[in-house]
Amino acid sequence: MRIKGFVVAMMAVFAMAPAAIPAPSKNASMVTGSATSQPIGHYDFCQTHRAECGSNRNSGPVAMTGAKWATVRTVNATVNRTITPMTDKEIYGKDEVWAYPTTAGDCEDFALLKRRILIQRGFSPADLLMTVVRKPDGEGHAVLTLRTAEGDFVLDNLATEVKPWFSTPYTFIKRQSSFNAGRWVTIENGRDVLVGALK
Repeated sequence: MRIKGFVVAMMAVFAMAPAAIPAPSKNASMVTGSATSQPIGHYDFCQTHRAECGSNRNSGPVAMTGAKWATVRTVNATVNRTITPMTDKEIYGKDEVWAYPTTAGDCEDFALLKRRILIQRGFSPADLLMTVVRKPDGEGHAVLTLRTAEGDFVLDNLATEVKPWFSTPYTFIKRQSSFNAGRWVTIENGRDVLVGALK
């Protein structure tokens, strides 16, 4: 992926991105529980990206503005459009490889790239949490959760729109701790349980 082309693409989407701020809801935020197992792919990722898997300074969910929402929507749409969806098996010949994509990637790779770009744009790592969910057909999936003062929102490679977490069709299983990017916690109100390929 060429940086210049990516920036141009982001600017184009930014020009079209709506800046409306979503209304709060009584189900706005996920309820997290106890510490739980770290996905094996993320564990391996942390072995080579240790600086990205340590303690976070958690000052509470980000207070969003129209400009911040536009940035989030732009990043989500641009990464979705720029990266070609491919499975880990197709790319690496094995499952559960979490990595930053350049031209192609699996669902978790999309989420990792969005997280990195938004951190570069000034968002706190404590508000950008890798999240494991289950699709209605039972297949495991990964998305990026954005913690905001209005609630939790999902950036998904299967949807251009950034949605409140409770408006997605998924069962939410676990996510990174907002206090430590290398630790994971359960999601108590995530609807169901269990996903495969976990450590």
